[in-house]
Amino acid sequence: MCKSAAVRSIRLPSRNGSHASSQPSSATRHNTVQRPAKRLKSQYPLDSAEPHVEYILVASFDIDRGPIMEHQYPGAISPDEHMLAELMLPDQTHMRQQDWTMFFLHKDNGNQEDEAAEKAARRQARPPLMYVLNLVNTKQDSSVKRGAVVKAMAICTRHSFLHIYKPLLLLALEDYMKSPTPDTLELLYTALNSMDVSMMPRLSRTERHILQATDAKDMFVEKFEQMIAQRADDALAGRLPLPPVGSPGRSAVAAPYVVPRDTHELESKIVYNGTPIPVRVPTALSPETVGDFSLIKLIQTFGGPHQSQPQPFALHPHLTSSGAYTHPIIVLINAMLTQKRVIFLGHNQPSGEVAEAVLAACALASGGLLKGFTRHAFPYTDLTKIDELLKVPGFIAGVTNPTFAYHPEWWDLICDLPTGRMKISSSIEPAPVTEGTAYFHQHQHSLLSNLQKSDHGSDPTGDMLFMDDVTRSISSRHGEAIIRAKFRAYITKFTRVAAAFEETVYGASNLTALPPTEVDKADGSTSSSSAATGSRTRAMSLRTLGRNVKGHGYVWPSEEAKARELAASAARIEGWRNTRSYYAFISDLASQTKAPPCPKSSASMADMLASKQYLDIYHSLSKLRTLRLSSAEAGAIYLALEAYCNDYQSILELLELTPMSEAGLFHLALGLWHEDGRVRDAVTTLLDRIRNHPAGRLFVARIGGWASAGFARGLQGKETRVKSAHEEASMNGHLLAPLSINARPS
Repeated sequence: MCKSAAVRSIRLPSRNGSHASSQPSSATRHNTVQRPAKRLKSQYPLDSAEPHVEYILVASFDIDRGPIMEHQYPGAISPDEHMLAELMLPDQTHMRQQDWTMFFLHKDNGNQEDEAAEKAARRQARPPLMYVLNLVNTKQDSSVKRGAVVKAMAICTRHSFLHIYKPLLLLALEDYMKSPTPDTLELLYTALNSMDVSMMPRLSRTERHILQATDAKDMFVEKFEQMIAQRADDALAGRLPLPPVGSPGRSAVAAPYVVPRDTHELESKIVYNGTPIPVRVPTALSPETVGDFSLIKLIQTFGGPHQSQPQPFALHPHLTSSGAYTHPIIVLINAMLTQKRVIFLGHNQPSGEVAEAVLAACALASGGLLKGFTRHAFPYTDLTKIDELLKVPGFIAGVTNPTFAYHPEWWDLICDLPTGRMKISSSIEPAPVTEGTAYFHQHQHSLLSNLQKSDHGSDPTGDMLFMDDVTRSISSRHGEAIIRAKFRAYITKFTRVAAAFEETVYGASNLTALPPTEVDKADGSTSSSSAATGSRTRAMSLRTLGRNVKGHGYVWPSEEAKARELAASAARIEGWRNTRSYYAFISDLASQTKAPPCPKSSASMADMLASKQYLDIYHSLSKLRTLRLSSAEAGAIYLALEAYCNDYQSILELLELTPMSEAGLFHLALGLWHEDGRVRDAVTTLLDRIRNHPAGRLFVARIGGWASAGFARGLQGKETRVKSAHEEASMNGHLLAPLSINARPS
């Protein structure tokens, strides 16, 4: 009876409903590029032993004893109750009726047991930090000594989307004020952990980046449909996992499921005290993205004063990469990349404001690629913990006490939120002389002369142009997702430039993963290689060129531009090369790249060369965007892209590098008007392949009218040629039939 009830309650998505258009119209065609047929996994499985919320804390302020901890449910999270109570009750909190804040529970540095636990957490895909969302409430009461009752309630979770629990904390703290007993905490704990998000599919890193950078509400909707279909099949077969009675998720087995209206979020609900509270859980989360914050707000806070009345910074090679008037946001990014001590000061502001700024800064410097910032971030801390704070190298901390501003030895960069100004400490350590900086210092005079001749000499890194573009996007009311995508592209560029720097100075780089078949030196990283390859194009066919497209890394329009940018970025790159985020990036790159073993014989080398050729899609697309290529060179790139992007994953890689918020498939669609018919056919084939890709169909739908017309013309031409070939083959078959009969042996 229970099984049949569970089966009846699961609703399959209707093909005639609002999501009927989510599947491509040609989904049944033979050339549809579908995801490999395998069972999808949930990000938060129904039978997972991991609770959504692990602890609930309650603290209050006592006029005689100060901050005290009242309850820790279901058990004690830390023996240092006084420290937790101080964090839960920020400075000047009695001045406000309500205050939100956030802090992380760190493990002690240097403890081998804690380091082992952190490694185990990484293996289990669990964050090593405990994120704490805290609400402070002040109720005026003339019957108490201070004239007010100040209480704080916090939830501790390993989910980085902890901001969705805010409505529950509001209700629960109000109930706790009326009934301050553990039963109130138990009610909240049970409700929070009964939330069902088991229908959220697990996305790959590339899929997460694509979803984050688009505003399409049905991107990857087929994954949610497959999750629902899998749940229905499991229910019919009696394979639904049944958690123990009374445990979180038991009631979720019989819950009805529908396809989300917007795949960026999974809609669920939390039933608290008989009242269903709707919540929206983000589908795609990047590393170093914790809570609800706004990059736009952070940029406007510090970019506005700089734009209206710029003030020079004290020069430091790691931070002021564009001189004394480097944009404050670039100074902040450089400080975090080079692992400087950063303080956000919000005097007379709610602690939640400084916490939000710290979280935004972590996401800004990470770009969704680099890691190691939130692990050493303190969204809110106070003066009593300064000794512990100074033990952490490269911390990012939020404070409200103005005393920090008068101690430049405590920080390297201070960001004042009320004024929107940043200041580099007078006590900051000078940048050491390294092999890389010495290498470019030797060429300083020639670089300076070229710098004066160049139109863009005042901005060799391109950071000013980048921040101007970001400012225009914000003024044009582009959304938060687009701004985050721009900074992801910026950090991607930084890692590519750093790889080119290491190859130039040290001869090799760990920031790129190249197979043995790729040459050591990029065969076309700049436009100077165009002349070198130009002479070879006459001796090689276009198809041969397409099979021999080489090169990797960032693309500059000229060797002079490359030398200028590497020289301008040398100090901050060298500063980054000895940081946590640098080594974490190398580790992530090694784990993501499955490089083939080096060939041990000529036969194995031949087999490797006969397999799928290596292609740096980023490099190839950058050449199409940046360089003035000959017809043959551009055609070779189009042919190489068509040959390489022939399965689900490789097309995802292409789509990740052509976000809709930028040019999308524009530069790829230009190949529809190439002078060579073979290139036009290859581009048409590739676009058709993308159109039949579950995610690519949305990209092709936005390529524009002129590109759509060219694509339609290319498809029509291909169909005409195929039809003519069939007719010719059929005609030849009829003519040869009598001949074959007469030719039979007697």
